[in-house]
Amino acid sequence: MRSGPAAVLLPPALFSRASSTSSVLEVARSAREAARKLAALPLEDRNDALNRVASALENAKTEIETANKSDCEIAAKPESNVAPPLQARLKFGGSKFRDTIQGVRDLMKLEDPIGRIQLHRELDQGLVLKRKTVPLGVLGIIFEARPDAAVQIASLGIKSGNGVLLKCGREAVGSCRAIVSAIKDGLKTSKASPDVVALLTTREETAEMMKMKEYVDLIIPRGSNSFVQYVMQNTDIPVLGHADGICHIFVDKAAEIQKAVEIATDSKIQYPSACNAVETILVHEAVAKQFLEAFGSRAEKEGIEIRGCQGTLKHVKGAEAVEADWSTEYGDKIVSVKIVPSMESAMQHINTYGSRHTDCIITEDASAAAVFQSQVDAAGVYWNCSTRFADGFRYGFGAEVGISTSMMPPRGPVGLEGLVTYRYIMTGNGHVVKSYTGDGAKPFTHKNLPLQ
Repeated sequence: MRSGPAAVLLPPALFSRASSTSSVLEVARSAREAARKLAALPLEDRNDALNRVASALENAKTEIETANKSDCEIAAKPESNVAPPLQARLKFGGSKFRDTIQGVRDLMKLEDPIGRIQLHRELDQGLVLKRKTVPLGVLGIIFEARPDAAVQIASLGIKSGNGVLLKCGREAVGSCRAIVSAIKDGLKTSKASPDVVALLTTREETAEMMKMKEYVDLIIPRGSNSFVQYVMQNTDIPVLGHADGICHIFVDKAAEIQKAVEIATDSKIQYPSACNAVETILVHEAVAKQFLEAFGSRAEKEGIEIRGCQGTLKHVKGAEAVEADWSTEYGDKIVSVKIVPSMESAMQHINTYGSRHTDCIITEDASAAAVFQSQVDAAGVYWNCSTRFADGFRYGFGAEVGISTSMMPPRGPVGLEGLVTYRYIMTGNGHVVKSYTGDGAKPFTHKNLPLQ
């Protein structure tokens, strides 16, 4: 998950090393060839590769944590200009390390995303059409200060038969080098090539990757909206944008107040720098006093700063919100709060200022929830639950490469199913189109067959 706009802009020389176009080209070519071979491996071999990667990461725990400690120390220096939320997300050790490794092994339990038959149709006797899932090819993933993302993305690539070019944020280079080195060590003992995963560390390499449409099939930039737009405008490669996470909670007039307080609090403080943390709370005027007094008390205890409209500040301590607050992803223990006269007003606000990520209504009125969930334009629209559930692991996807806020699929947390496309497979026995045109044309049977 991503925090604020400082996430992934191209890194300064302090954290980078020079690289040549030819070296990036060779890495991309090798990843393409390795991905083709990986896609042909049966599921048991890809799962075996994942297991070996998990073991290699465990064996390299000391090296990885040492590199991560160094990254964290450098990032903490004022001259590094790394925002506090990113510093928090940079830490990789202890339970976070264990959970990440377990996530790799959990991925082994999921169904094979490759080779699924989505359509099986007889066009005529002996002429059969199938639509079958296949890997995308090579993915270029640009991500921020989360070393665990390197593990998750690489493992998703292996499972789905895709090559992966990882471009980490400048603050995580040491950690990611140690991680990718361990991943490659694990792959060397498997039937998958270690070339299927590669790490890019400089802005020059990123720029070159964005030109390589012959070798890279999809770019997923995980950063600020401006960075995602920059990538889209400077590459001919398809881009799956993971941009701002401006998530909303609307406390309806039929909300159960204590439930609303718990959900709003969890959505903000469980992981404030995550892109699925709530940034704006909209409160129906009918329950404003009751909710805000309860939430304000809880916010004060939890250290949450409130930036509210004038009506909000009559009930809670905080600063007056300005226009920019409604479109800001804080990535911190800050939340903007606004009182609205109706659900329609709340939905209008969300559709105006939201980022199409995740929005929630808290209400005991099922009909109101149904309207909200059908009319709010977001990848995830929730009823009575924390926005923090917008996550590939929590959805049962194993992990995610990012969250797409696009209207086109894949949308929301992008896991294994979002990393495959499909191919039409047709089998005939001397069939020609001439037989089905003109006078006396044969009719098509177009009979659906079992998906096998």
